[in-house]
Amino acid sequence: MLTQQIVNGLALGAIYALIALGYTLVYGILAMINFAHSEVLMLGSFAALGLAAFAPAAFGTGPLALAGLFAAGMLAAGALNAFIERFAYRPLRAVSRLAPLISAIGVSIILQNAVFLWVSDQSVAFPQPIAIRQIPLFGGAQISSLQAVTLAAALILMALLHFVVEKTRIGKAMRACADDLEAAGLMGVDADVVIAATFFIGGALGGAAGVLYSMSYGSTKYNLGFLPGAKAFTAAVLGGIGNVRGAVLGGFILGFLEVLAAGYIPNGAQWRDVIAFSVLILVLLVRPSGLLGEKLAEKV
Repeated sequence: MLTQQIVNGLALGAIYALIALGYTLVYGILAMINFAHSEVLMLGSFAALGLAAFAPAAFGTGPLALAGLFAAGMLAAGALNAFIERFAYRPLRAVSRLAPLISAIGVSIILQNAVFLWVSDQSVAFPQPIAIRQIPLFGGAQISSLQAVTLAAALILMALLHFVVEKTRIGKAMRACADDLEAAGLMGVDADVVIAATFFIGGALGGAAGVLYSMSYGSTKYNLGFLPGAKAFTAAVLGGIGNVRGAVLGGFILGFLEVLAAGYIPNGAQWRDVIAFSVLILVLLVRPSGLLGEKLAEKV
């Protein structure tokens, strides 16, 4: 039924929106696509898994266990993203636009293969800190407790991001750097600190998405981030890359498109990935700036 598909689309779109925010925050300042972002969210899920394995008694079920998984995934992913920016992107920032992009692809391959070789090449069971039950909604639809947690966590993180960007000093500095990085530096803004903070925040959001995604499927894997990362990039482009609200809008639209395709098109579950990337091509052809895209100041 349609109401049930809307619920499913909200839960899936919330995860895509969180990942897309990581792409769009970095692009808004550096006009660069961080292709290692998908591996950052994967390692965030493995960090949460590692913490749960290290202290199994503390991480059983319940709100504290859930908060612990989120904290581990977000801190690890945020720190890793900031580390990548410092040592893989910053030295190449003044060289050319292409150099950091190539470096990002290289970092992505390194991280994915590191987990493949040192951890496992198979799916690993992910802890489930909440009891799964169905909650009745209007129109005969139901939302699982996991979907409710996913949606609530994503909305809280989006609200916190909005507060940081709009109301805090670092948020104002991020907006200034997005408008004109060089001019912001001349006005006393430490661009390196702002960029590092942006990478940390984007990585932390990706880590949260990695934990939610792993909880949804009950497992994690070395290439966990590839497909949701690619789809979230599609969502960022759809909404208008560089636009925070656009990333959120694009994530939810893509989530709805996927579940509606799976529910109403014959063999739609097999076509959902095709539909997602067809949307990317269509947007690039028809409206390259995206639905809420802004013409950003050209980075030189």
